Amino acid sequence: MHRRLIAPGALATASLMLAIPASAAGFSPGAPGIGDPYYPAYGNGGYDVSHYDLRLKYQPATDELEGTATLLARTTQDLSRFDLDFLLDVSEVRVNGAKASFTTSGEHELEITPKSPLAKGTSVTVVVRYSGVPSSKQAYGFTSWHRTPDGGVGANEPESAWWWFPSNDHPLDKATYDVSVLVPDGSQAISNGTLQSTSSRLGWTRYTWRSDKPQATYLATLAVGKFDITTGTTDGGIPVVNAYSKDLGANYGAARASVERTGEIADWLSGYFGPYPFNALGGYVPNTTTGYALETQTRPFYSPRQFANGSNTSVVVHELAHQWYGDLVSVRGWKDIWVNEGFARYAQWLWSEHEGEGTAQELADYVYASHPADDAFWTVKPGDPGPENQFDIAVYDRGALALQALRNEIGDEAFFAVLKGWPQKYAYGNASVADFQRYAEEVSGQPLAALFDTWLFQPSKPGAPAARDASIAKAREAADASVKPKSWKKIAATNDVHGHGE
Repeated sequence: MHRRLIAPGALATASLMLAIPASAAGFSPGAPGIGDPYYPAYGNGGYDVSHYDLRLKYQPATDELEGTATLLARTTQDLSRFDLDFLLDVSEVRVNGAKASFTTSGEHELEITPKSPLAKGTSVTVVVRYSGVPSSKQAYGFTSWHRTPDGGVGANEPESAWWWFPSNDHPLDKATYDVSVLVPDGSQAISNGTLQSTSSRLGWTRYTWRSDKPQATYLATLAVGKFDITTGTTDGGIPVVNAYSKDLGANYGAARASVERTGEIADWLSGYFGPYPFNALGGYVPNTTTGYALETQTRPFYSPRQFANGSNTSVVVHELAHQWYGDLVSVRGWKDIWVNEGFARYAQWLWSEHEGEGTAQELADYVYASHPADDAFWTVKPGDPGPENQFDIAVYDRGALALQALRNEIGDEAFFAVLKGWPQKYAYGNASVADFQRYAEEVSGQPLAALFDTWLFQPSKPGAPAARDASIAKAREAADASVKPKSWKKIAATNDVHGHGE
């Protein structure tokens, strides 16, 4: 703040006090992080975004992206300035129509100082004009933008937005989206939600997508390339749009044979989790070299490697289960990742049972037996794994074991009531592991603290008494290949973590 000399005299003092910027009287910068201990710099403080309008132009040949992002937000404190999470080159920022000054800091912070400070509770419109080559940008030594032979893809967890739009990048700040992308004729732009319109002019085609339900920033996705697109409708009436890169090669058939069952699987999952919570559905398989899949809202991302050994509906089950567990109800903090991954893995166990390839109990027995007591698997605490183990296999498999233990403890009726009721209780919001424990206790009428502590928070293998209580004491210390459930190979094929630019 520029200091001013104050002239003597009461009148002069009063008049000059009125000229002092409001930031001198209680207005302060928003925090450069939303407060998540796993990722202190992710997200931002001082405001809450309700809507993103992204108007983009992308050139696949050069990976050049131009954009104008309009963010609708409301301040949660008296703000002198605020941050957005972003990496591309910014040419102009406007706040409520007036030009704002801006600079960058840290690995991915865009610091914005509005012309006038913003009072708490104020509606704010932020417009950011930008451009750049996403694949040329890194933060913390990695990129979440995947260059493909015919374009590019933004998809990763826990972050991917920075490479293609400015945001408040944390699941606590969900918003609705309009994503409008101009690409050369012959290319397509795939994003979340419903396709509102397409229009062509002078060699370019614009695709406009809309997500009308709250969506976390990491669940927003953009893919540009040459795709074969299929459409359909589920038995439940949800429109389905799937897209497959034209150059998937030998993986093309297996990918399509798997993802084309999206509608069927979503309808099946609704029997366990309640009505499908969005108005669009689908999946896409671009020609990336990554090894993971991701539950991007309404339209999961799948890498071709998921189908390298043939069709795999299990991975589709996993990502679609996340539409309830992860998307409809999102983590309160990244330490709560179990309420995403443990449940998506357990959905795969239920699908195995449905397909006659091994019951959930048989899979639990096998997992328990596969890991001896001195295996590092048991040192990871699914209920709070730490950022270095956020996507460790234990979060998935030990996380699913915890659910089987819960099922055996409270019985099928209460267990499946919990599975279906939880997404409704926290619909379109956020919740924690502790919230889930409280809800399970409420529904079952049983105290469950000891069970949750044993399976989610103790860095050791549950002993024989605890295992017997969970009906898996019979599992041997070393897994015998002869008792491996038939579904195990396909389930294990989904074990690739959501890594950075794999």
